[in-house]
Amino acid sequence: MPNKVKKEKESAKQAKSCTKSSSGKEVTSETSEEISAPPPTLLSKIRYSPGVPLVKKECRHSSSRFSLTKNRELHKLPSLKDVPPADREELFVQKLRQCCVLFDFISDPLSDLKYKEVKRAGLNEMLDYITHSKEVVTESIYPEAFSINLFRTLPPSSNPTGAEFDPEEDEPTLEAAWPHLQLVYEFFLRFLESPDFQPNIAKKYIDQKFVLLLLELFDSEDPRERDFLKTILHRIYGKFLGLRAIIRRHINNIFYRFIYETEHHNGIAELLEILGSIINGFALPLKEEHKMFLIRVLLPLHKVKSLSVYHPQLAYCVVQFLEKDSSLTEPVILGLLRFWPKTHSPKELMFLNELEEILDVIEPSEFIKVQEPLFTQLSKCVSSPHFQVAERALYYWNNEYIMSLISDNAAKILPVMFPSLYRNSKSHWNKTIHGLIYNALKLFMEMNQKLFDDCTQQYKSSVGPDLQLIKSFYWLKICINNY
Repeated sequence: MPNKVKKEKESAKQAKSCTKSSSGKEVTSETSEEISAPPPTLLSKIRYSPGVPLVKKECRHSSSRFSLTKNRELHKLPSLKDVPPADREELFVQKLRQCCVLFDFISDPLSDLKYKEVKRAGLNEMLDYITHSKEVVTESIYPEAFSINLFRTLPPSSNPTGAEFDPEEDEPTLEAAWPHLQLVYEFFLRFLESPDFQPNIAKKYIDQKFVLLLLELFDSEDPRERDFLKTILHRIYGKFLGLRAIIRRHINNIFYRFIYETEHHNGIAELLEILGSIINGFALPLKEEHKMFLIRVLLPLHKVKSLSVYHPQLAYCVVQFLEKDSSLTEPVILGLLRFWPKTHSPKELMFLNELEEILDVIEPSEFIKVQEPLFTQLSKCVSSPHFQVAERALYYWNNEYIMSLISDNAAKILPVMFPSLYRNSKSHWNKTIHGLIYNALKLFMEMNQKLFDDCTQQYKSSVGPDLQLIKSFYWLKICINNY
């Protein structure tokens, strides 16, 4: 049998968290939670090309609601490079004020084109200036920088004249004001990442209210905006230790509303992605609040109908918890079995994928606690008429570490699995499944021939005397030996 060697843990678990000092140097901290890059959000269901208008089935509100500025006539200011260094800070503030002017990109996209270009050029210049110049983030800049209006009212998720947005089927509605909004996000991100950025000064402006408004924007349909928001919130979490508990609490509230009230939110995948890196940095032993988050939030997220949109990020978070604390394995697996889909095969495939990821990191002592209910469910999957479900379950017998666990506990597992394996070796409609079942039975036979024969006799006695059944048993043995 294969050696019982668990798959190696991610090296990120051993990394220490880093925060930046006011001088811009990285300082390693043992006490602060670690921040590591989460896995990228999957956007495979989103197909769009820049500049190509999207055709939707029904008319829906297309973009955010901005409060337009009354006086939108902007005059081009001198370039920052063309004025003396002593005057640059004042000119920088003037350019920031100009960039707070909001234009109409929805009802009249062709209006104010000249002034829109002035704002776009100003944002580009400031972006370049803050990226390549030193000591430009001074205290007087902070209030002006935060007054750039990132925050606005998002369109409703459904409306009387159009269908509700389905993230699995519909194309996303792209933000009409993105030519300006993108530059605002890029400027704000460079601002946070500047070596001159001082969190002690910025905390007067980046506070609980700011975080709450930022989190509300995660419901934007535009995946480009959510990607910027994800990175910005990640930076804020890393730099502002006092806001960490607040950020986690507000994210929890979003999840609770999503699970138990609305079942609709566009940014669940991105929020889970951020949480993946946060969980990776949790100190040991885990706090009770973190364990409750796993049981009360992450596990119930499996029952929402739009699971496929965020499942990779959710599975990553669950596995991170189990790598931190193996004692959580039993409640997690029993929770998955409780929410196991009964009639939705694509969702069942997701559960099987996640379950294998969990088994890859499970401790042998924890495996013993869940082996019987776990393999009871796998036996049902093997019997599934949906061949992909049966196939995915039988692929577990190709996993080296799982096979070592099965080998050590064959006396408990084989009696659970044998009836479904035998029945479907003959009755399943898909021939590929027959081959995979023969492989599983052959491995069981090689593990413990006597146990295999005992299970065979027990199954024979349970179904009563049947000449055809006896013949099929002999035929099955021939198939297994020749497989």
